[in-house]
Amino acid sequence: PDESCLRIYIRQLNMCCLNNSSPICLIQFTKIVMSCSQHIEESQSSATWKEGTLTLNRNNIRSLPESAFVELAHLRDLYLAHNRIDSLSSGALRRLGPELRLLDLSHNQLRQASRDEFGGTRAKTRLYHNPWHCDCTLQELMEALNLEAETVNGIVCESSEPGVMGEHAGQPLDRILDSGVNFCSLQRKTTDVAMLVTMFVWFFMVIVYVVYYVRQNQAEARRHLEYLKSLPSPRKTPTETDTLSTVVY
Repeated sequence: PDESCLRIYIRQLNMCCLNNSSPICLIQFTKIVMSCSQHIEESQSSATWKEGTLTLNRNNIRSLPESAFVELAHLRDLYLAHNRIDSLSSGALRRLGPELRLLDLSHNQLRQASRDEFGGTRAKTRLYHNPWHCDCTLQELMEALNLEAETVNGIVCESSEPGVMGEHAGQPLDRILDSGVNFCSLQRKTTDVAMLVTMFVWFFMVIVYVVYYVRQNQAEARRHLEYLKSLPSPRKTPTETDTLSTVVY
């Protein structure tokens, strides 16, 4: 078989079906790759495809649906650079098998991504030139992925969590982390502060209620006492007076 045919460069392909969360286009690519070999039937499973590079650069792709790579489990290199990808479904990259060596998502519109979306891939990953929002989730992703050392400085924060030792927009994320900034620590501190504030407010409301209840009872007791004092004293009848005089004598 002609191994050079396994390297497919697709430049201006209409990817509308991919934008609508359909894997049809990508499945067609798989069939093209498989049909390049004289020993692989077009209808066979992609599991027989041992090596391959799929390039989908500059295709105006906006998102990666969950089943996009369902037939590409043995892909070695996947290029998705210079698209408009702004979201990754949780299962899209999980379909890629352990044979994946390179995953290129550079020059897209990704602002947020998590470890769950990338699964357990150990492929060398390119994430530079995306408008990243730097937070704890991105920090954990950076620590989990096998980022390409030559391009890791290109992962720049377009925005960041407020209150993280100053403004970090425009700075490489790895330099920020090397300087001692910990977005996850900030998140935990923020959560702890929020819990303390909530507890303080709750206790304050309980104390206010108890004070109000005590004062209401005291006021009610004073009103009742004043009412009793305002009642006229019972006068003794003449019969009761004569009876008392007889008893004395």
